[in-house]
Amino acid sequence: MFQIRMGVPETEDFWQTLSTAVKEGTASKRDIQLYTKLGKALYLLSVNLRHPRLHSHDIPPLTARYGCKVWESYIENNTPAAGRLFWIYDPGKSQITVIGLEPHPNDKGNAYKKITLSSAGEPINK
Repeated sequence: MFQIRMGVPETEDFWQTLSTAVKEGTASKRDIQLYTKLGKALYLLSVNLRHPRLHSHDIPPLTARYGCKVWESYIENNTPAAGRLFWIYDPGKSQITVIGLEPHPNDKGNAYKKITLSSAGEPINK
């Protein structure tokens, strides 16, 4: 099992707001679908970083820009602007940090140029 940390404060806030709306019954149908997909992706990351559904792979342009190996995993697929999680291994062998939550970049020339990532975070599953 991997401990997942959120490295982007806005992402942690987004997850908490989305979770609260779903639990209180105030979330839209689209938000419920996103909550389900994101929750499943985070769960799969926590138990198996290489789960086939995640299609996890490293992103060399982001690795070069940030100076550490950056990985991308699918939240969804075959959807316009399909969601992606970007993450790194933490120094501890059982921790990863989510450093970005973005739609799939569609720019064929330099798809990852617009992706901006964070580097620190707080655990979301303690």
